[in-house]
Amino acid sequence: MRWPFRRRAVPPDHSPAGAPDAATLPAEVGNDDHVGHALRAPSRLHAFNRYEIKYLMPGTALPALRAELDRRLDRDSHGTDGGYGVWSTYYDTRDLRCYWEKIEGLKFRRKLRIRHYGDRFGVDDDTDVFVEIKQRVNRVTQKRRVALPYRLALQLCDGREMVEHEPGQRAFLEEVLGLVGRLDLRPVAMTGYQREAFVGRGAEAGLRVTVDQRLRGRDRDFHLGADAENRLIVPARLAVVEFKANERVPYWLTDLAAELNLSVARISKYCQSVEAFGRAPRSIFHVPARSSKED
Repeated sequence: MRWPFRRRAVPPDHSPAGAPDAATLPAEVGNDDHVGHALRAPSRLHAFNRYEIKYLMPGTALPALRAELDRRLDRDSHGTDGGYGVWSTYYDTRDLRCYWEKIEGLKFRRKLRIRHYGDRFGVDDDTDVFVEIKQRVNRVTQKRRVALPYRLALQLCDGREMVEHEPGQRAFLEEVLGLVGRLDLRPVAMTGYQREAFVGRGAEAGLRVTVDQRLRGRDRDFHLGADAENRLIVPARLAVVEFKANERVPYWLTDLAAELNLSVARISKYCQSVEAFGRAPRSIFHVPARSSKED
């Protein structure tokens, strides 16, 4: 396999030896959105595993996709009227270790972010946000996150101090502090987009499909509520569609992707933002200003 860039020397603590054993990985806790966006509950630690497939598709194909999804799935209750905003601040090392782990396709990798759902201009110290560790173990995506007031989230991730918490959250918060301190993490990039979400019902209760448009970002002014300028990191004509399932994506959905002539895209919104602002050379996975997916 050829790497898109020359690999950097691997630091001593880069070894997967620090990865958790299978027995300690977070267990699935059911459908992550059985009542809209259930993960917004502010007082629990949420952990779930799932498989994710991403597609890059032209906006002209979205009406056909929406029509079929509306026929088979339910709309996310928090996004029935045009969807909702998703804003994330990503943390990384000075040499962009998390970015390079994604580009190089490491089988075990983690990244830390603070995420807000909704209007970013309403974010203040008391707004509930999520502190989240997203990790990849082979083909499985695992997420653990807690909801905290924004001031506490910043105190934890930027101030590197333990914050007020519920007893069941302590181990996760200690892991966040360990990552921030050991790797010297700091805010590196922000992403934002408008999301429409569809959720499965009945036997497909674990299924979730998201459609993300107007993907924007910035490389400074990382406060979620900052009145700062963002710019497109993916052409406005394109959308990122993700199929997310606890066990497997149903055949009707993969058949629909084939009918719409969609092809799997290895796109990372974080990496796209890093490259769009010149923090790293554009990789073979970068979505250019003009893409063949638009034709």
